[in-house]
Amino acid sequence: MSDWSAPPRPAAYAEQALITAFLDNTYPAGSTLPAERELATQLGVTRPTLREALQRLARDGWLTIQQGKPTLVNDIWTQGGLNVLSALVRSGHSLPSDFIPNLLAVRLVIAPAYARAAVEHAAARIAALLATASALPDEAAAFAAFDWRLHHTLTVASGNPIYTLILNGFAGFYEAMACRYFARPAARASSRTFYAALLAAAQAADAAAAEQITRTVMEESIRLWQEAT
Repeated sequence: MSDWSAPPRPAAYAEQALITAFLDNTYPAGSTLPAERELATQLGVTRPTLREALQRLARDGWLTIQQGKPTLVNDIWTQGGLNVLSALVRSGHSLPSDFIPNLLAVRLVIAPAYARAAVEHAAARIAALLATASALPDEAAAFAAFDWRLHHTLTVASGNPIYTLILNGFAGFYEAMACRYFARPAARASSRTFYAALLAAAQAADAAAAEQITRTVMEESIRLWQEAT
């Protein structure tokens, strides 16, 4: 029984089935969904269950629901919300070729800011975590797990929960991509240097240095990813 997992709730099933249909262009952006009765029959769910799923999708930006009009499929890249990110990651569909570079570009913008705020608010906590980095085995999986833990801790310690919400949208996916990144010795060496420098900044409670150190390594990570691909 330890391997048993409950089947998805009907509304969750309907929601995921529709997301798959959006991503494979069964219902492309700009199109409208079939009438509620027809769509419920197609999905094998009741109409109340379908309405629950549609409301969730509308909340996250996948759909626009207007009383008395067909439900419109949105362009998620211009109308989607934060939850779209995690849905894209969970979907298993191929992501756009520029998805990872764009993600790294966003991290370049926000990571220096949350690193600075984290050192301002919780330097000792950050230093304690970074002090363990020197014992990391020279393995991609170990670096990926530690890097996730570090950035998650930095966002929480920053005092701005929006940073954490953004990062949490990539939980799981982050480590999978990080394992690919850290497969290269140069990437692991770059991060060892980063962890040591950030540790020194945290020990000195130097928030400005933490910001600059983080910006530098984020720029380096983009270059290393581009070289690997």
